Amino acid sequence: MSDTNWEARYQANDMPWEKGEASPGLVDFLAKHTELLRGTVCVPGCGTGHDVWAWAKAGFSAYGYDIAPSAVRLARESSQAKGVSVQIQQSDFLADELPQRFDWIFEHTLFCAINPGRRDDYVRAVIRWLKPKGHYLAVNYLIPDEDGPPFGTTRAELVQRFAPAFELIEEWVPRSYPNRVGSELMLWWQLKG
Repeated sequence: MSDTNWEARYQANDMPWEKGEASPGLVDFLAKHTELLRGTVCVPGCGTGHDVWAWAKAGFSAYGYDIAPSAVRLARESSQAKGVSVQIQQSDFLADELPQRFDWIFEHTLFCAINPGRRDDYVRAVIRWLKPKGHYLAVNYLIPDEDGPPFGTTRAELVQRFAPAFELIEEWVPRSYPNRVGSELMLWWQLKG
């Protein structure tokens, strides 16, 4: 997905993004929106699986994908140990053939992990993996960093990239991990047409 060797990072236990729990913004979103129709959800860049489990516990058919074999192994082992029924697979979200189309795609700071030169590929992948009128929910990390990952982004860039194909339903500053307070923005999009 980027120039980063994510497998090497997992092998070296160099995972500052691993917080040991699901995204607080996602937890709050699922608690607030109990009326959502339960369907399929894809979590690309799922890491060790916390966000996938949150969707599954909320009644969705949850699928996690990661490019790093070690992340997939850890997520599968933890899912089994927790008794959570999810599907975890190794996949390059940007390039691999999609296994199916999903009602939802949720990502927690995946956009900022990808080399900025591949961001158009990322938007195309989101569109490709979603069902018509599907929902894309993202926790975006708004930081200025150019030497990532994470790579910086802005609300303006996100709108410029996603608005042509998506309708913005809602945006808000979510509850975040302590080291990210005030730096995250959640955007809830629906694929047009």
